[in-house]
Amino acid sequence: MKMKKILVAMIAAGAMGSAYATDGYFADGYGMKAEGMGGVGIALPQDALAAANNPAGMVMVGNRVDLGADLFEPSRSTQVTGNQAPGPYNMNGNFSGNSRPMFVIPQFGYNHMLDSSKSLGVSVYGNGGMNTSYANSPFGPNVGINLAQLFVAPTYAMKINENNAIGISLNLVYQTFSADGLQAFSPMSSNPSALTNNGTDSSTGVGARIGWTGQVSQAVTLGATYAMKTHMSNFSKYSGLFANGGNFDIPASYGVGVSVKATNSTTVAADYKVIQYSGVSSIANTATQGGPLGMSNGAGFGWQDVKIFKVGVSQEVNDLLTVRAGYSHNTQPIPASQAMFNILAPGVVQDHLTLGMTYNVTKTNELTVAYMHAFQNSVYGSNVIPPNFGGGNVNLKMYEDSLGVAYSWKL
Repeated sequence: MKMKKILVAMIAAGAMGSAYATDGYFADGYGMKAEGMGGVGIALPQDALAAANNPAGMVMVGNRVDLGADLFEPSRSTQVTGNQAPGPYNMNGNFSGNSRPMFVIPQFGYNHMLDSSKSLGVSVYGNGGMNTSYANSPFGPNVGINLAQLFVAPTYAMKINENNAIGISLNLVYQTFSADGLQAFSPMSSNPSALTNNGTDSSTGVGARIGWTGQVSQAVTLGATYAMKTHMSNFSKYSGLFANGGNFDIPASYGVGVSVKATNSTTVAADYKVIQYSGVSSIANTATQGGPLGMSNGAGFGWQDVKIFKVGVSQEVNDLLTVRAGYSHNTQPIPASQAMFNILAPGVVQDHLTLGMTYNVTKTNELTVAYMHAFQNSVYGSNVIPPNFGGGNVNLKMYEDSLGVAYSWKL
């Protein structure tokens, strides 16, 4: 009963709190130990959040509970130059999208070994990051959007022989979205009454993720995972904003990983991952798509597929302390030509540095801390503001910091 209450509380908090904007709008890592290693986890399961990286890993982590949260601080800003709109309609200036500066992002994992070769568990985690809150913006005052996605992933994993394991997660997804201050886009909308200022809307969907891990030698483990595109119900309150009448599906993703036990106390791991943003019209449609907002060919954020490389190292200092470090790089999701619409979602960061540690409080309890810094990056769009808005250039900037803490019980 106590664990059920914890899970319900995590779901409620997660639905309100997701705000990541690192690998596009996917988190840089899932699980506090993975977060400290640059997000690697496809071939290196370390806790009961393993299913978010590779479901097969759950059978490797034993009976445990992991409960944690990140304090996440993104810095979003926009500069507009060269705009020729007259008087009060002129868009030139420097604008901060940080009216809401910090977010708390919870995570939860539970895993139970059915026997020595099978496990059943659940991982609860979030995505988000299409978040801005401008007191003043190029489009007027009090402009912003907020997208949050919560994943509840019940997972079954099993060892098929001594060296190989497979797993499957059912991704139960709940997402929320709100938009304010977008009246300037009303002439472009197929349904202006369902464009902006309609409060928070929600949608749901069901998807799946599969995975494999294999130990190919005493020192080397490989992994692979694939998450199907998750078809979500529409945001009806924003059917005049997102393509296909308010549709916002979750893109498919896949990845491979390797972990190497370099010494008895040192592990090095790396992942390569692809997120297929191009498969979701509301994310991938470009600003010049041609149709009105809300239609199948309506303008979107113009995001490209993102390719991500992560590498991390873990060092056991002694029986009580393990330290970690990592780095990840993702390709740019936002082309310069799409900078104007992405004033609302400037997820332009590409390089992340992480640090982490775990302290064994007792033989069955762990305290883990992880820090992430996403270095400032910018995307400059020359002449991307249409002539009917007065023309001009948009420079998007962003950097991020997060500090997370998790406590674990080995059952």
